Amino acid sequence: MVRLGREELLWGHRPLFFLLGAWGAVVLWWILGRSARKMPISWRRLGLANLGALLLSLGFPGFLPFPFLLFVGFIPLLLLEKELSSEPKARWSLFGYSYATFVLWNIITTYWVANSALLAGMFAIFVNSLLMTLPILAFQATKKILPKWADWSFVVYWISYELLHYHWDLAWPWLTLGNGFAAVPSLVQWYEYTGVFGGTAWVLAMNLLLLKAWEYYRSNKTLSKPLMYRSLTLAFLPMAISLALFYTYEEAEDVIEVVVVQPNYEPHYEKFAVPEREQVQQFVLLAKNKLTPETDYLVFPETSFGLVETSVVNSYPSIERIRAELVDYPELKIITGLNAYYKFQPGEQSTGAVREYRPNNGSQGFRYETYNLAAQLTIGVEEVQMYKKSKLVPGAEIFPFKNLVPFMEPLVKQLGGTTAGLGTQKKRSPLVSETARIAPVICYESVFGDYFTGYVRPQSLTAPGSNAAFIMTNDGWWDNTPGHRQHLYYASLRAIETRRSIARSANTGVSAFVDQRGIISQPTQYDEAIAIRGDINLNDKLTFYVKWGDLIARISLFLAGLLMMNTVAKTWLKRVGKE
Repeated sequence: MVRLGREELLWGHRPLFFLLGAWGAVVLWWILGRSARKMPISWRRLGLANLGALLLSLGFPGFLPFPFLLFVGFIPLLLLEKELSSEPKARWSLFGYSYATFVLWNIITTYWVANSALLAGMFAIFVNSLLMTLPILAFQATKKILPKWADWSFVVYWISYELLHYHWDLAWPWLTLGNGFAAVPSLVQWYEYTGVFGGTAWVLAMNLLLLKAWEYYRSNKTLSKPLMYRSLTLAFLPMAISLALFYTYEEAEDVIEVVVVQPNYEPHYEKFAVPEREQVQQFVLLAKNKLTPETDYLVFPETSFGLVETSVVNSYPSIERIRAELVDYPELKIITGLNAYYKFQPGEQSTGAVREYRPNNGSQGFRYETYNLAAQLTIGVEEVQMYKKSKLVPGAEIFPFKNLVPFMEPLVKQLGGTTAGLGTQKKRSPLVSETARIAPVICYESVFGDYFTGYVRPQSLTAPGSNAAFIMTNDGWWDNTPGHRQHLYYASLRAIETRRSIARSANTGVSAFVDQRGIISQPTQYDEAIAIRGDINLNDKLTFYVKWGDLIARISLFLAGLLMMNTVAKTWLKRVGKE
């Protein structure tokens, strides 16, 4: 916690109570409104909606991760859907209860996003909850028209929603159901074949099967042995396969030594209050405490220095000083995050992220674009390799749907922002040396499984992909809340999916090493300035998931399209027949 004088500047867990209070006020207003109109209130249904939210929330890593609660987290909502299906206005009723479930789930699990920006955090929570209702409503519609396909429709609609949430301007895949097992990597080693969508399918199938078992028990007052055996098989067979993979997996013997620095500058205030020359001194002192003549790589976190013009990185004072201080390590590779910009020459074609600089003194300005950059520097070598962060954070680094709302640009500029966003690059590219090929993954990019594989897949026959990964991040925006722990755990899933070892450098948060089985070692403490040294193994083999990506999700999207078209067509035919 950073203090100016003795005043606390960060919010910590306060947004949780604020958001819970705000949502509680909305629910209370709804209850009082129905009471005033003498309309019935089903406390049981409200209880089911809240129960589902609590089960899903406790199933995710953060406070107390109990991932197996995800196996029953949707059952209250599915029971509600069945009860409401025969009532008038069933669609609106299901929307209301499911929205209540998803708002509470989002608040408890991701309230910490409000620490970076309160209004943006509230927008993310309430809009994401709204989007979550869409697969539930689609499931309700298909169940009514195509009852034999109801269970399948629930699975493919939800997976399709998760997939589409990876690939648009408001991408927010944090609550992908398969992420719920991130804190127990030994149980999901099979993600190297399926990715996290395999976990999502597992969770949804278990909910459906356990619901059937519960309904049979309620009707017959006895357990159904076939349903019990299927439930146990579906629950334990994937875990048994995973444990077999976990205990038999062997990493290659190619090893590199890596030093990771966690400088611990709080990003809201301290990062901008402390002069950069002092920050450089902190970086160097921490690094020198761990560097050895055998160290291959030194890793600094996201946006460690800058603003740096890309054409003269080596001339930037902080970079010059780091090179000078570490001259005794002539073959050391430094991979660091930078705030950087590129200045377009007159007449040069620009991109959609172009900005204009116009000096107040009336002299000629220039066009430029800014980057959240990863750069590889080698002591004793002038060459600088760069990678531009390309999976950008909605709002903070990219203005969503700017082509649809260009009229918002003056307002955004008045608020101190820009609709230009950051410059990006089309393809992932590893940072290459004679020692290794490193995937330079910057912060938010580590949440996207298929995107992450783009670093690992060969770029061409002569350009192989990465054989290890460094994650550079800054998790202090969220204060000491579950957010930075969740982000750390998700790195384990990327390691399993690609079988790539990871070194993780966080400015504030948790720095660590993650092996190819997803096991985290040497995790640092939050709010700790420290450097850690470890060996990580290189790997050139490509997993099934790296080769094929989100195959389960793409198949689900195709099936969802077919089901939705059939649902719409048969609904229309029924209406025409009635007329």
